[in-house]
Amino acid sequence: MARSCAPSPTVTFSRSTRSPPGSWPGSASRVPGLLAGATTLDGLAFLDVDDTIREVHGYAKQGAAYGYSRVRGLNAQLAVLSSPTAAPVIARARLRRGNVASAAGAGRLLAQAISTARKAGVRARILARADSAYYGHAFVATALRHGAWFSVTARMTATVKAAITSIGEDAWEPIAYPHAVFEEAEQRWISDAEVAEVPFVAFTGRRKAEHVTCRLVVRRVKRLQALASDGTEQGELFATFRHHAFITNSTLGLVKADQTHRDHAIVEQVIAELKDGPLAHLPSGKYAANAAWLAHAVIAFNIARAAAVAAGQAKARWATLRSRIINVPARIASTSRRLVLHLPEHWPWAPAWLSLWSVATGPPAAATT
Repeated sequence: MARSCAPSPTVTFSRSTRSPPGSWPGSASRVPGLLAGATTLDGLAFLDVDDTIREVHGYAKQGAAYGYSRVRGLNAQLAVLSSPTAAPVIARARLRRGNVASAAGAGRLLAQAISTARKAGVRARILARADSAYYGHAFVATALRHGAWFSVTARMTATVKAAITSIGEDAWEPIAYPHAVFEEAEQRWISDAEVAEVPFVAFTGRRKAEHVTCRLVVRRVKRLQALASDGTEQGELFATFRHHAFITNSTLGLVKADQTHRDHAIVEQVIAELKDGPLAHLPSGKYAANAAWLAHAVIAFNIARAAAVAAGQAKARWATLRSRIINVPARIASTSRRLVLHLPEHWPWAPAWLSLWSVATGPPAAATT
């Protein structure tokens, strides 16, 4: 096969070329699109909190224990920052012993994450989202104390069940859901899923000053096969439908609030990407070394996200970014006290890589007042 004579893209740089910033708040100022949609007062930013068990092996692992997943490991807790138009970055993360409760220290983690988001330039309203493991006063009170909205999946307690029972049949509103059909004549969705809301006071078991008045938004989905009336604890109300409820103080519309809350699963995607990379294992027997390993994994993830935005690949997953931008089959040559990087011929990602290079090595953006 004849070799093409087309020249390969090259990049020339001196040996003193400075490195791109290492912290993501600094990267946010150099790459403004990193937090797109969250830097204006009329925008909206999401802080999603969740944790995961990273399984470990061997008896020498400090802090390893059996947790809620029934595997022996260490617990990593994350707070992920995103917006409707920006992919997530990690605002806060910490390593914990394996048998710690998911919600332990959630209030402090959320407060630190909100502080980090503000330092990074987030001026929009923040919506803190979490699943039922974080349904507690500490998480919600922290959001209120920092002027943020909250959206937390509610546990099916007696008070929550009573509130769902009080919802009338005419209050349920169909929503777009898998296999939903839009009826043109009536201009509405015909779906097996419906949403409704009812005023709710959460955490009534605490002193009155700590009661939280909010909205209880409920989504119900028809069961494929209705449960038999067997006198179980849930009773007839839950025989035909599966109910999913969450509490929130946001002013979003009913359907929008439900859709926005369901999107909090974005943090699970971040966890999956970490486990596909550096968190595939925790290499040391020392707890402090594994905590440092997690910190470096978070730094690498955030730098990769900034690099993706600078390269015009804002929606690319971490694995995609590694194959396109990071694992580059290039050749470095030295001439006249300068280094020349020869990129592959006809490489499809050369424009993206060169865009990243110009952002990383060019002058910082002018400060605005």
